[in-house]
Amino acid sequence: MEKNYKENLKYRAAKKRVKDIKGFYVHLLVYLFINVAIIAVNSYRNWEQLNEIWTYSTAFFWGIGLFAHWLSVFGPNVLFGKDWEEKKIQELMEKQKRNTWE
Repeated sequence: MEKNYKENLKYRAAKKRVKDIKGFYVHLLVYLFINVAIIAVNSYRNWEQLNEIWTYSTAFFWGIGLFAHWLSVFGPNVLFGKDWEEKKIQELMEKQKRNTWE
């Protein structure tokens, strides 16, 4: 039973990871589509310089949000490497074991 429980947990974690990755790519596609449309419409209308600032500020500030989304999905592995958390847990457990009175 324990094996099925562990496999179920692994499946759930993998399913959540796939959902997170898919969510990021949907966000990226919407970002690209909307910002290309905004830039195209403003280029076609040939508005004054002030409107160009608003056009690119949308892409800029939304891009910051998109980067934050990317970081939440892909960031932990980028910053800490693969299996960093598990290695750190093992390291701390070994350190704790050496510091006990056993």
